[in-house]
Amino acid sequence: MSQAVPHTGARSGAFIPSSLLSTLALCASLTLGACGGGGGGQEATPSDTTAAPAASASAPTETAELTTPGLRWRGVNLSGAEYNSTQVPGRYGYEYFYPSTAAVDYFQSKGMNLIRLPFLWERVQPTLYQPLNQTELQRLVSFVNSTTAKGITVLIDPHNYGRYRQQVIGSTGVPHNAFGDFWYRLAGTFKNNPKVIFGLMNEPYGMTTENWVGAANDAIRRIRAAGATNTIAVPGNAWSGAYSWTSNFYGTPNAQAMLQITDSRNNLVFEVHQYLDTDSSGTTTHCVSATIGAQRLQVFTDWLRANGKRGLLGEFAAANTDTCKLALNGMLAFMQANSDVWVGWSYWLAGAWASNDPFSLQPVNGVDKPQMQVLQPFLN
Repeated sequence: MSQAVPHTGARSGAFIPSSLLSTLALCASLTLGACGGGGGGQEATPSDTTAAPAASASAPTETAELTTPGLRWRGVNLSGAEYNSTQVPGRYGYEYFYPSTAAVDYFQSKGMNLIRLPFLWERVQPTLYQPLNQTELQRLVSFVNSTTAKGITVLIDPHNYGRYRQQVIGSTGVPHNAFGDFWYRLAGTFKNNPKVIFGLMNEPYGMTTENWVGAANDAIRRIRAAGATNTIAVPGNAWSGAYSWTSNFYGTPNAQAMLQITDSRNNLVFEVHQYLDTDSSGTTTHCVSATIGAQRLQVFTDWLRANGKRGLLGEFAAANTDTCKLALNGMLAFMQANSDVWVGWSYWLAGAWASNDPFSLQPVNGVDKPQMQVLQPFLN
């Protein structure tokens, strides 16, 4: 059922006033009825049973692709599994869902080869340090396996903003090793699938950058301890904004602290998000100028090149206005021109309940959204 769902994924690194943060948090947590979503389907009740299935051996990863210049991945965020974060576990098919194979097929037909899949940590692991919920895990595994079998890469994304049940990672309630434990279990599930990228966390914020670096390094170590050699996507602090990578309004700049991220496999990328409105939050449809997309990627691109790193633009979007579409085109062209350091991108958003979102790529009655026409030349 295609209904309007509020855009709750964009928090790309701007300093956002507390009043706006409160509004965003409320919108993200509302029921589907209040936020305009809805859906049919059968009610499903997860059951917490045994630990996540672990593969017996590690498979080769796409590391070789990361050493070759050129954009490796181009795709979209398929929303649904992260909906209604205050209704956990929630009723499957009513308050949240996993994307359909038809949605995947549509975007693959357009030339996309990456799906970023947001989901909630609490649904997959209802209790810290305990086995993953088998019912929910199998939904995740089923989507990932069916999608990667088509040759598409899936970036799995705990869409939690650096939190578990509203408690910040690194707090007494959610120590770093709890985050590492979660990733150890999840990595064991997918370590034999080289087309799975581990996106550590969506848009951490409200913590010191040093705290986030410690949490990320703990998770990376545990992923490798599980025997997984998959590519890892590491976000920065403060919503991981590209334009604010060198800023210090949130404490130590990501540009400084993220150099302390280590990986024994040297198989990671730095994931940033970037929107085009005045405060880079993605909460309005306004675009500052026709050139703002490329401009806001410049400082992060310079950092990547100066430090021998690779970047992935995990979220970006544009409304259907002339200025926004020009800015979107410029952003895509900029990454293509700087593909020695950019490995790919995933547009925000699409999904069966997101058709009326002003940024959505979800087709209506088989008709492409105008933004898809901007993306199409970069997919061929």
